[in-house]
Amino acid sequence: MTSKQRAYLKSLASTLNPIFQVGKSSLTPEFTSAINEAFNTKELIKIAVLKNCMDDPGEIAQVIAERTHSQVVQVIGKKIVLYKPDKKDPKIVLPKENPSKQGN
Repeated sequence: MTSKQRAYLKSLASTLNPIFQVGKSSLTPEFTSAINEAFNTKELIKIAVLKNCMDDPGEIAQVIAERTHSQVVQVIGKKIVLYKPDKKDPKIVLPKENPSKQGN
């Protein structure tokens, strides 16, 4: 993902409310599968890490991304934004890479 594409996704995510919260029990298999299910209807998901969760939000984001085959867009404080394009019918169209920068 290019920095331009990441910036575009960040701008879309700025208006989103978190749809999941990571709490004291951190990442359970049920939590991960719920996020995976959400990716069936959404391509961009915001997750809040609660104060009672002792794990690092950056590490949580990486683990969730690995388990759900998504990409970490950003981690700011205790907010995580993940992106996973829909294979069949993508709703979010990312800006194209700058062709002049490829192959230099």
